[in-house]
Amino acid sequence: MNDSDVDLHIAIAGAGMGGLTTALALAKQGFKNIDVYEYASNLGFVGAGIQLAPNMARILDRLDVWKPIFDEAVVLKETSIVQGSTDQELAHVDLDYVEKTYGYPHCVGHRSSLAGSIYEGCKKESSAIKFHFSHSVESIESFGPRPKFVVKPRDGEAYTVETDVLLAADGVKSRVREYMLKELNVDAKVVDTDQAAYRIMLKREEMQNDPELLELIEADKVIRWIGEKRHIIAYPVSNKQIYNLSTTQPDKNFAAAPSATYTTKGSKSAMMDTFHDFCPKIKRMLDLVPDGEVCEWKLRVHEPLPTWVHETVALVGDACHPTLPHLAQGAAQAIEDAAVLGVVLSRIPDRTPESITKALKVYEEVRKDRAYALVELAAASGRAMHLGDGAAREERDKAFAALKEGKGAVPDKWADADVQRQIYGHDCMQVAQDTFDESFAKF
Repeated sequence: MNDSDVDLHIAIAGAGMGGLTTALALAKQGFKNIDVYEYASNLGFVGAGIQLAPNMARILDRLDVWKPIFDEAVVLKETSIVQGSTDQELAHVDLDYVEKTYGYPHCVGHRSSLAGSIYEGCKKESSAIKFHFSHSVESIESFGPRPKFVVKPRDGEAYTVETDVLLAADGVKSRVREYMLKELNVDAKVVDTDQAAYRIMLKREEMQNDPELLELIEADKVIRWIGEKRHIIAYPVSNKQIYNLSTTQPDKNFAAAPSATYTTKGSKSAMMDTFHDFCPKIKRMLDLVPDGEVCEWKLRVHEPLPTWVHETVALVGDACHPTLPHLAQGAAQAIEDAAVLGVVLSRIPDRTPESITKALKVYEEVRKDRAYALVELAAASGRAMHLGDGAAREERDKAFAALKEGKGAVPDKWADADVQRQIYGHDCMQVAQDTFDESFAKF
């Protein structure tokens, strides 16, 4: 686009990882008029660890926000898959090769560090990006040629906004998706996975008097303890001052989901009972969680969508491809969406609605098959990890045993080198650059 065209007005619904990175990617491409509408009153991200894979780091580095994230991160040197009941190692994978192969190590960090650094990057572009906190996109009046939508401030009267592009990064319960599917007469339901998660962060001082637990927080290592229909993944974050545990288990304790979130206050006794047959080390860690501070997440996805784009509106991140956490790629895939949107919208030859729609279709073409492949891969990996007794588990454990001899694939797909090549080796921005002209011409 010419410099005179970069004043395209772009609205973004949601300031999660996808929305923040979309705003930053567009500002870095020279767009000057970006409004972000966020329901929350501030960016108070729930404290939890997050995996920072090379495909994510590569984008954040290009956006000049990677260094502060990396400075607080823990570089993973290895991963272990362990039988939850016995603490016996089933498989071990060396991760040192990741940085040599993909240019960035596999790191883990704190979700607030990741979001905070992207937000700081956005604030440096304050002449281009305006945040509207405590504002939600309530409904869509028109998808084009210029989208019109209703914004509701928490303490004020609703008003209508007209824009050139609307990008909906408003999560798994996306209102924009709801209106888009209704307009297209498509039925794609939110699917309850029958799984839930506890997210736990233990402070170093809580673990330091237990030699076994201190060893865990000192190691540059991610461990996955697995059992029937359950697992726990854990690693140190925040320069090893916090040990992060994230569980997955059958969703049988969860109360009805509140209206705005999929979280609820959990019961410590129910959590302890869920992992009653796991090893003493796990039970000691879970017991460190104070009564009244157990929080449980409902894990939900939705059926794949036939399209992410309607006229000059596009869906981003969990609004179009929510994924189970078993590949640790949820945030990374939203960030890939954002990066590709920055590329395709910067390449449009003019600011007509027709060109914008075509560019958004290029975004979908670059991203959709990859995102849905990883959604299915994450679900498959979870199924493999959660096998109970029987032939399938015996086959899986034979695969783990073969891996110890240096043969075969890893049943836990997150740790498999071929899967890592598919995920970490992919440069979505380069793909968007290389394919834009041909794809844009055909739409």
